Amino acid sequence: LAVLKAGGVFVPLDTGWPEARMRAVTADAGACLLLAHEPTSGLELGVATLTVEAGTDTAVELPDSVPPDCAAYVMYTSGSTGEPKGVVATHRDVVRLALDRCWGTAARVLFHAPHAFDASSYELWVPLLSGGTVVIAPDERVDAASIRRSISAHGLTHIHVTAGLLRALADDDPGCFAGVREVLTGGDVVTADAVRQVLEAGSGVVVRHLYGPTEVTLCATQHEIAEAAEAGVALPIGRPLDNTRVYVLDDGLNVVPVGVAGELYVAGAGIARGYVNRAQSTAERFVACPYGTGGRMYRTGDLARWTPDGRLVFAGRADDQVKIRGFRVEPGEVEAVLAGHPAVARATVVVREDVPGDKRLVGYVVPVDGSGSIADAVRDHVAGRLPEYLVPASFVELAALPLTVNGKVDRAALPAPEYAAGAGRTPANATEE
Repeated sequence: LAVLKAGGVFVPLDTGWPEARMRAVTADAGACLLLAHEPTSGLELGVATLTVEAGTDTAVELPDSVPPDCAAYVMYTSGSTGEPKGVVATHRDVVRLALDRCWGTAARVLFHAPHAFDASSYELWVPLLSGGTVVIAPDERVDAASIRRSISAHGLTHIHVTAGLLRALADDDPGCFAGVREVLTGGDVVTADAVRQVLEAGSGVVVRHLYGPTEVTLCATQHEIAEAAEAGVALPIGRPLDNTRVYVLDDGLNVVPVGVAGELYVAGAGIARGYVNRAQSTAERFVACPYGTGGRMYRTGDLARWTPDGRLVFAGRADDQVKIRGFRVEPGEVEAVLAGHPAVARATVVVREDVPGDKRLVGYVVPVDGSGSIADAVRDHVAGRLPEYLVPASFVELAALPLTVNGKVDRAALPAPEYAAGAGRTPANATEE
């Protein structure tokens, strides 16, 4: 709030990131000041640090106004080149999100998303710009018990959870949302079963399914489900937000017929300015729109199709990008870090779903001759440079990567990893099991 009132731009950092990642982000963004509190004041990120102390009160002259097209924040996402990409969102983008009619009156919203995750845009700005209240969650693991406590203690009306967390909560305690008006979810494929379980718990809650990458300021479409019978087999991603246009196009940018899958493009309000210091990536993704009122449209890389009643249904990816626990994962970024280890001759990274609904990142490495076992060293190497969600769950060492007849990595031939199991006792009863 202070940065925006002063006419500045903020770059949120996740303190769970390795310091190397934080240094790369602050350098790429051209940050001039690190705002810290006591637990993070020891970070050495190469910029001047201001540690905030309670009771500090310094009179400053604030600008009369900030133009709507000025940058408000830069949020970093996984990048296919091996480096994170900074998405520039403007004041206009944030206001478009916050004032959309689909939110209704967001009276008391739980703020528990990491600052560097775009779900925080909803949790902060929707209530603050509509006269509501932000309830900052305690620093604890979010589970059914903590949600029940927060609802009871603070009278929450709206909660956002990622698709993976919703699935876990629905299995554990689907009635934990009793008392809230609305549960918002997205960031990955939301299962209809999880939504049905929450609605069947009889808590009177409405589930709102959101879709959209960081480049469109949190979400471009939304779909409301109020009754369990409406969940169906697969949830639509819905219809566009106010002043937002969505197009399903073929490779020639022609509109495809209803029911036919094509690539999803988003135009209108909420489209970010582009990527920091990446003119080529910006030009590839933010392209001229030949429809409607023109302007720019964002190429999402997602496939979708229209239903006869005018709703969008997600149909997969047009490239290798995936979502794991709500976070965008570009396997190419992890591959680039793996390949940087001196003991790795070749490497590839894939997302496996050996158990339905359980996506895991797996790294396959070919050691340099004579290197011996390198899995532990490679894991430490990756963990020191990438956020936890980009560190593969398992590393598999191979004598050579399997190749197709065209000389490309044959991902289908890569062996399944063996996940190490704990040596604890067996479950004592049905609840523990």
